[in-house]
Amino acid sequence: MHADRTLIEVLNTLWRISPPGPDRLWSSPEFVALKNLLVQRYENGRSTFGLEFSLGNALRSLGLPCLQMQEIRHPPLELEDIASALEREFSRTKVMRRYLCPLDLADDIPTISFGNSKLSRFSAAELENLFDAPRLERHFPEVRLDSCRLSEFHWLIVEEEVAINVGPAGRALPFLDMSIERDLGEIDPYSGRIPAVVESALFFLLLAPWEKWAEMTEVDWRGFHMPWIYTVSDDLCVSPARPPDPDSLSWEPQGYTNEWGETIEYERPVGLRLDDSAVFGIQALTNAFWELVQDARKSDLFSTPVKHFLVRAFLANKIDEIMAHLTVIEAALGTESDHKSQLRPKPDRHKSIGATRRVAARLSAAVGEPQAARDFLYLFDLRSMFVHGRAGLQPISTTHRVMARSLARGAASALVRLASLGLPREILLAQLLDSGIENLP
Repeated sequence: MHADRTLIEVLNTLWRISPPGPDRLWSSPEFVALKNLLVQRYENGRSTFGLEFSLGNALRSLGLPCLQMQEIRHPPLELEDIASALEREFSRTKVMRRYLCPLDLADDIPTISFGNSKLSRFSAAELENLFDAPRLERHFPEVRLDSCRLSEFHWLIVEEEVAINVGPAGRALPFLDMSIERDLGEIDPYSGRIPAVVESALFFLLLAPWEKWAEMTEVDWRGFHMPWIYTVSDDLCVSPARPPDPDSLSWEPQGYTNEWGETIEYERPVGLRLDDSAVFGIQALTNAFWELVQDARKSDLFSTPVKHFLVRAFLANKIDEIMAHLTVIEAALGTESDHKSQLRPKPDRHKSIGATRRVAARLSAAVGEPQAARDFLYLFDLRSMFVHGRAGLQPISTTHRVMARSLARGAASALVRLASLGLPREILLAQLLDSGIENLP
């Protein structure tokens, strides 16, 4: 895409303004000339409120000299490239978003790729590219991306392409396109704490038996934590977020004695140790398995929020973690008819079996472990003691905490496997109930 000479000439005039520039850049003849040219070409001659914000963000990202108050390490762009970038911003219909998720406390785990995601260690140079370091430096010259320290951690990188139907002003100031009739306090029950594509990638990773690989489950059954997500968008009209601070991740002091007898101190990331089988297990999380999971999620076996609660349990802690894991099992293997006997097919061969015991029976059949029924009923009783305030609830042991995680993972994994049968959900759950009823205590 080659920019025309008129746009390049207007940019050349603007780029000649030396820092710190005029007090009111947006009102300067050079800025107004550029805005008017872009408005005529891409906005049908109409300048909407907020356009100055979006254009200002784009110009800062592209390195407008009068907006750079400090010396910039990265080389400036050519005017032809700047012009092409502006034309793209004012005509684009899609944006690319990259989610950079540090895997805090991760052990030395192998690199894997699946779908639009990659789990790996990255060099400092690779991270600078992933974070778009030149753009960050132009927006935050006083805060340098510490790519060297960040490169000591593993990362989950997820990318997605998102269609957009708003112009530059609406992208810079999203509230401009918000309906005044919208209920700002409404809750979307299907919206999670993290971006949907990251939730899907995390759900996929959580199907692996991390609790079996963990060498110190009394510390944590997880193989890693995800304390934050940094979003990179190639939409230049939107200001990027401040570079992340490596100190927000987990470090421990270390030291060694060099050849001259001097003690050298340094820091290294803290890791949750996994056993040797973890390497092979993580390598089994292939793209082929990802496709299998995606196909399973399209079936009505995943019409309930199984994914949502398995991820929520990972992100939660203490009793909320236990509650979320038990909810995974109920979402996976419970039905409305468990609580409403009039909805059950007649004759009801298991009329005397209550809702919780029905779920327990199905779970034991789904995971192929008769003991799972007893374990679920025990954990559900702990949950009921907490919810209903019954006396005698003691601290929940590591064994039972890990048990809840294992049963929840088993239920979710079973749905992935059973989805290949192609049976309607109600029929499959009825078959699981018939098979598991003998496992009830």
